[in-house]
Amino acid sequence: MTAATTEQPVVARAPAAQAALSPAVRGYASGKEDYLARLRKIEGQVRGLQRMIEEDRWCPHVVTQISSVNRALQEVAVGLLNDHLRHCVMAAAHSSDEDGEARLDEVAGTIRQVLRL
Repeated sequence: MTAATTEQPVVARAPAAQAALSPAVRGYASGKEDYLARLRKIEGQVRGLQRMIEEDRWCPHVVTQISSVNRALQEVAVGLLNDHLRHCVMAAAHSSDEDGEARLDEVAGTIRQVLRL
């Protein structure tokens, strides 16, 4: 007797279909561990702020620490936006004129986000 197999035939996919199936590589992928480490430090700072409030610390000291947390978050945001511009937007601009044109609105949006910081 022969065993019946349930193997699916191998189907060749076009590059666009393969790209749609694979996860997108983000511009921050190479610095992901650095971003995560920085965010963990910020998380620790926020827990410290909670302790300061629980301990009724002097308000100007608490505000100073809040400012520090805000600045640290801004630095992460600027780094992410910089990586996005250098990786994602530049790759699209270099891939084709259509992709480059389509990313102009995204670049404008990124610039608006930077100005909000």
